[in-house]
Amino acid sequence: MATEIYRDAWGIPHLRAGGVVELARAQGLVTARDRAWQLEVDRHRAQGTSASFLGEEALAWDLFARRVRLDDTARRCFADLETRDPGTARWVRAYVDGVNEGLADATAPEFARTGLAPGRWEPWTPLGVWLAVHILFAGFPAKLWREQVAAHLDADAIGLFAADGPGTSGSNGWLVGGERTVTGQAVIAGDPHRWIEDPGVYQQIHLSCPDFDVVGLAVPGVPGIAHFGHTGTVAWAITNAMADYQDLYRERLRRTGTGVEALDPDGVWRRAVRHTETVEVTGAEPVEVEVIETDRGPVIIGGPEGLDGDPADTADPSGLPVAISLRYPPRVTGDLGFGALLPLLRSRRVADVDQAFDRWTEPVNVVQAADTEGGVLHRVAGRVPVRAGVNSLRIVPAWEPGHEWRGWHVSPRAGLTDGVAVMANQRGPAEPLGVEFAPPHRADRIAALLAGKERWSAADMPALHTDTHLGSAAPLLDHLAALDALTPGAAALRDRLLTWDRRMDAGSADAALYAAVRGAVVRRLAAHPAFAGLTTPPAYPEVFRPWLALVPRVGFALEHLLRAGELYGIDRPAAVRAAIEDVALRPSAGVWGDTHRLAPWRALEPERPYDEPGLSGDHDCVLCTSGVPGLTDRAARGPAARYVWDLARREDSRWVVPLGASGVPGSSHHRDQLPLWLAGDLVPVVTDWSLLKKETDV
Repeated sequence: MATEIYRDAWGIPHLRAGGVVELARAQGLVTARDRAWQLEVDRHRAQGTSASFLGEEALAWDLFARRVRLDDTARRCFADLETRDPGTARWVRAYVDGVNEGLADATAPEFARTGLAPGRWEPWTPLGVWLAVHILFAGFPAKLWREQVAAHLDADAIGLFAADGPGTSGSNGWLVGGERTVTGQAVIAGDPHRWIEDPGVYQQIHLSCPDFDVVGLAVPGVPGIAHFGHTGTVAWAITNAMADYQDLYRERLRRTGTGVEALDPDGVWRRAVRHTETVEVTGAEPVEVEVIETDRGPVIIGGPEGLDGDPADTADPSGLPVAISLRYPPRVTGDLGFGALLPLLRSRRVADVDQAFDRWTEPVNVVQAADTEGGVLHRVAGRVPVRAGVNSLRIVPAWEPGHEWRGWHVSPRAGLTDGVAVMANQRGPAEPLGVEFAPPHRADRIAALLAGKERWSAADMPALHTDTHLGSAAPLLDHLAALDALTPGAAALRDRLLTWDRRMDAGSADAALYAAVRGAVVRRLAAHPAFAGLTTPPAYPEVFRPWLALVPRVGFALEHLLRAGELYGIDRPAAVRAAIEDVALRPSAGVWGDTHRLAPWRALEPERPYDEPGLSGDHDCVLCTSGVPGLTDRAARGPAARYVWDLARREDSRWVVPLGASGVPGSSHHRDQLPLWLAGDLVPVVTDWSLLKKETDV
């Protein structure tokens, strides 16, 4: 049987082949045709070679990628896959063959603009892409922030700033069991929250062969359908478990005549792996980077001389300069969890999905699944090391015993409550595995909405996706309600906000006023002398700055800071009073969507800028479109896709992505789903081949 490529009305690829390997090759081929520029950007990010064509703006990432050894880890993991699971390794190789075939004919306009020619993918490149996408997913840089907070305030202050903050990606997900649906079969729905990228981070696709027939959201550059899929008889989806599975170690390093040594917990200095690499930078001189790896892991900050050659920056009490290494599961085990991907595609029942996710490594997720026989699944999947509790909170000393890894946690499981299960990165089944979780507002709101009706259908779900109620508004509004003796303008503004419906709708003038007051409060708190020590972080690499910036930290933790019993002598009522008086002097005449606008990340800005639309929603709404309170209302994070999986009739399932199926500017399918995404509408999941248009045989 020839491998056939079809398209639906939205340009979504539907692939049909005679075998698993042939289908993987076709998936790689069509992905390269639709997303050539994206694939090459991701390959270079995984290798740490982005600056060679994107310039100095990409240098910080490249330096991190080299030091954390992304490419080498991908090679190790693929070698392990070939040994342990040669069938999956062949499948990955076939996908890479398809990518290389598709890239050979790539005509994406960005290549001409940058002078970049598509390069060759290696069998381990998909693993490198997966690592590059997820290496910061668990938010280990938050431990750098906690060290700063403890040093400049105290250890108790760490909890005040604990929130789903900068750089953390989350999701909404809910499973409604058959006893709560109109069909008697389960419905799974949700939306992953990630950086909104152009092209998008998810690819809608349909993969069919004699072994399986699956629709779902693939990660471009990675074969199969990992996160969200529907085989007809079983469907699954994930949310970020907010688990902590990466550790930072403070290292004592010293140079010797033959290299670098690190002090181990047994008191012995042992030789570290060391070499240098050169990062090419277009338009600038190459940059040399020293790559060091201890028995804990790669050194990602500093070195034998401390930060930027200044021992005072990271000296420990002995006066020795200190570096920081990262320990993360695939680097330790050589297993990235790709052995789960083919079993997921072949799943027929919940038990199959459950068994497949036993092989999952990272990121650590909460999985929800349901099948047509009434089976349901709600569990955590991924590897979380067993180690001392302090490892999860802070940077720990590599030279002291007691911080080693001692095996892996057993994945927690949960059930349904009143026929539903809701996960929105809150404390749930994954609580024993993490430190910081998202506030409960999104999860509580979804649960409350689901409780409002006895029976649900797949068609009902977009109303939940697009709910804009802001549960985190209460602490600031409570402070406003307690104010007296305001000027007439400020009093009128306060009274208006106290009657506001707390919905962050794009067309709401009240939402815009609330956001203006909130931003003013954030800036005033961040400027208080009590936090002065947090305004200038250590000279850590640039890639970690989002986790160390004070204003975003205050913005995302605002409700904790406003509700704390005492806040280091800060007069919070005075700060709120000053903020509302400031806004009353210059009240916004517009609506929330005027400033809360979509700001997708692009490796290369388009030649003709797009008019980015205004958005509804906010960070703690179910419609989670995140700006940075106190800094910008523009939203770079939000629903990277929406899905509704119907177990009664797969053809009643729906999905949408923020832009479109094509990554090629100018294509009719580059941004054709954007109006639907903005409106909360979804496009049909088509599985009837007679309704599709055949594009070609390959």
